[in-house]
Order: sequence, then C-alpha cells, then structure tokens
Amino acid sequence: MRQRSTFPRLLGPLLLLAAGLSTLGAAGPTGTPGAPAPGTPRPLGAIVPAPASVTPGGAPYTLTRATAVRLGTDDPETRGIGGYLAALLRPSTGYPLPVVDADAARGGILLRLSQRSAALGEEGYELRAGSGGVTLTAHRPAGLFRGVQTLRQQLPAAVEKRTVQPGPWRIAGGTVTDFPRYAYRGAMLDVSRHFFTVDQVKRYIDQLALYKVNKLHLHLSDDQGWRIAVDSWPRLATYGGSTQVGGGPGGHYTKDDYKEIVRYAASRYQEVVPEIDLPGHTNAALASYAELNCDGVAPPLYTGTNVGFSSLCVPKEITYAFVDDVIRELAALTPGRYLHIGGDEAHSTSHADYTAFMDRVQPLVARYGKTVIGWHQLTGARPADGALAQYWGLDRSSAAEKEQVAAAGRNGTGVILSPADRAYLDMKYTKDTKLGLAWAGYVEVQRSYDWDPATLLPGLPPSAVAGVEAPLWTETISESAHIDQMAFPRLPGIAELGWSPASTHDWEAYRHRLAAQGPRLDNLGIDFHRSPQVPWAAE
Repeated sequence: MRQRSTFPRLLGPLLLLAAGLSTLGAAGPTGTPGAPAPGTPRPLGAIVPAPASVTPGGAPYTLTRATAVRLGTDDPETRGIGGYLAALLRPSTGYPLPVVDADAARGGILLRLSQRSAALGEEGYELRAGSGGVTLTAHRPAGLFRGVQTLRQQLPAAVEKRTVQPGPWRIAGGTVTDFPRYAYRGAMLDVSRHFFTVDQVKRYIDQLALYKVNKLHLHLSDDQGWRIAVDSWPRLATYGGSTQVGGGPGGHYTKDDYKEIVRYAASRYQEVVPEIDLPGHTNAALASYAELNCDGVAPPLYTGTNVGFSSLCVPKEITYAFVDDVIRELAALTPGRYLHIGGDEAHSTSHADYTAFMDRVQPLVARYGKTVIGWHQLTGARPADGALAQYWGLDRSSAAEKEQVAAAGRNGTGVILSPADRAYLDMKYTKDTKLGLAWAGYVEVQRSYDWDPATLLPGLPPSAVAGVEAPLWTETISESAHIDQMAFPRLPGIAELGWSPASTHDWEAYRHRLAAQGPRLDNLGIDFHRSPQVPWAAE
C-alpha cells in the first residue's frame, strides 16, 4: 500500500523549483528555454520524476577516463547494477569504467547498501556528489537501481547516445534523498489487440526503467488474441493467438518467451503483472474451445474492436476447470505477487453470474499464491481480502460508480488509479492525432499530469491508494514507433505522480523539467509527440 516517509520534505520542493528554473537559462522569444552554458552541469534534482529532497552545493564531479564504478557491497545484485551503469555510460563517454571493489580505486562512482538506511525503504536511495566522486547509498538493490536512473539524468542528454561524444560529463554537487510516494507505479501494455515480440516488450521495459516504473502489467488475453501458451489448453495460443485487430498474423509467447520477459523486467527491477481478462473479453478462448460456450458452439475468431459481447459460461463446471488450469500455469511462471483477472466490460454476463463467477475465481488466485487485481468493476462483486481494484473511470463517470469504488477502499480494498481520461496512453492528444481513440476524450500532456491520486475519487481514503498505472491499449497501435508516440511524453508524468511527493506537483515547473527530457528521448531513439504545451529544449 502507500509508503509513508520519515524524511522532512519542506525544503525539497523549494530547492527543486529553484534548480529547475536555473536549468532553463533565458527564454527566447518563442518561449523555448535557453541551454545552459557549455559544460555547466544540470542543476541537481532537475529530473523526472522529481526527487523527494534536494540539497545542492559544492563542486561538481567530472567523469574522466580514470573513473571506476566501485562496489561497496559484496552482493551479486549490486555487482549487476554496477555493470548496468557502466554499460550505459561507456558508449557515449568512451571511458573504460571498470567495475571494481571499493578498495581497488578511489573516487569514481560508489554503489553501496547500508542497513543504516532502512528509512529509505525498498526503493529509496541517497545520491551524494562532489568533486571527489559520487556515492549512491540504498537499503535494498532496487533503491540503487532507482538511484542510477537519477545519476543518468543528471548527466548531459548526450550520455544516451551509442557513439563517443565530447563531454564534459559533469554531475552537480550536493545531495538527493529520494523514495517513492506509492509502492505501485505501473504501466500496462496490451499485447492482445496487437501482438508485440519479446524484443519489443524489452524495449518498453528499458524505457519504463528511466522513469522509475516498477510494475509491467501485460494484458495477455482478449477477444482478438490469446498470447500465452497454456500446456493444458494448447489451442488457446496456437489458434486463439493466431490473429489480431485487422486480421494480422497475431502471435503468442511460449513459456520460455514469457520467462525471458519476466527475467528482463526483474533485471530492471520491474515486477510483471500478467492479466487474463475474465469472464468477458474472452472470444479468443471461446473460439478455441467449443465446450467453454454455453451452447457448445465455438464462435469465429474476432478481429474487430467492439467490446462487451463475449462471456465464459458461468454455470458450467468446465469453466472453472479451465480457469484453474490457466491460473495455475501462469502463476507458476510468475514470481511476482499479483495476478490480474480483468473483470471489466462483462456486459454479456448478468450481475448475479458475474458475482458468482468472481466468488469462484478469486480463491483460485489465492490457491496458487497470488494476490488478485481486477478492474474496478470487481468492486461491484465481493473483492477478496487483500485484492486491488484498478479504477479506469472518467471525470464524468457517475457518482454511484465512483462511490462504489470509494466504499470498497474504505472497506480495505486497495485502489490503483488509471483514470481513462488522464492515464490511458492510447487516447488521442487532440482531434488531429493520427493514432489512438477518443472515447474518453482528448488527453494532452497537461491533462495527463495535472491531477492528484490522493484526491481523484471523492470518499476514497488516501491510505487506500495503492498507486497509479498508465495503460496502453493497442487497437490502433501495432509498432514500437506507435508506442513511442502515444506513451511519450505522457508516461513520465504518470510515473512522477506515482513517485514524487505531492508537494512537488506543479505543472509549470514540471513542463520545463519535461522539456529538458526531449533531447534525452531523441538520443534514445524515442520518436515522441512534440506537444505544443511543452517548451522543448534543444540538444
């Protein structure tokens, strides 16, 4: 649930705002921020997401050919993070950046775990920089990894290039003490409407890592395609996964493919949350096995974009044997704590059947050691103890719908906030956006950022907010380039809402910090949407 900090936050926002403004330099006649003087380090804390506390001061540290990544902890995970950092920095700097034990060199970049830093939590870190070097301290390896992303963003954007650049490579002096506001900070990728390969998913994982996202929610089944192999029901993948929206070839992940995604996500300290959407959004399964239909007749495969027309047959016992097998096999592949069972838009299932179905299925998730997540319609049934409900309603959603979710929160159900008219990355920016849909409205960058998870739902206790998630549905999205256009630059803002303290939340300050991300995204090969709401910085 929500993580509570013990660090004072009063000075952080003021220092951060000052640092962010000093990053900009003088604005030109078009409002485009000027670049800092050549060689001037990026002001400490002028990054995304905004840190909890920033204390600038002292001389910067300059990376040189003699810089080493030093390990102050005899721990395989710390060594892996050190190797990851060195691999990020070597191509652009041209420096060897050896990864060595702490006593093998002086200065450089020191990574260390400390039992005295328990107040930082699972993902918090402290970064100290001065002329003699940089020290990253954390209580857990995940915190070191999050700190690496901060160190990375403190360096010039050219550090993201894969060829040697001239530098200099300077990190501003001072201290950043940082930790997340919420424990759950997710992004969802729908691989059912259009299939994305393992390598495409890995690319998205790397993009998410830069902004400290810690959950990758994979929407693995829907009417248009079933994307994960299930040994006990093999036609789900081979037949149900053989198409996609528009009639393309589809595809599916073998169990080894899925394990590789899980492994790679874990190397970026992201937990995979698999979703099998039930009892609706199931046409691919119904087409694969006739016996799952109430009338025993399999419908044809579906390649359109309508929703709400399919349903598993709630009265049939085979339905629960099927669900048990799928959950058992998927849970065995998934080391994370959560398994998402969907539950949205079950328009072809009566309320009584929906409730009966959820009463039977939620215990199956617990049987295999996982915690239930469901879309917020689950709150209209009886959420299991410890379940999370993912809210995707709109500002214009009815008061009754909002109160149903808020009441569940008051009764102990945690809530992940994914309001469709703010956090859905597949919504068009404007009427002229070529990709995406607009059923939730147009969602420009400011709208996607300018809300507070703690106050979005009237009557929902702030303590019931588990975190935020940015879903990306793929009815119109079939390539990595499409992901780039729709996820960026909105995803960093949702990530900041999940990570940064509420006291740092300010659109004017944020849009300038986001503007400085433009060259970094360019150098990473991310062809992002150049929103006119953001004064994008030059390289």
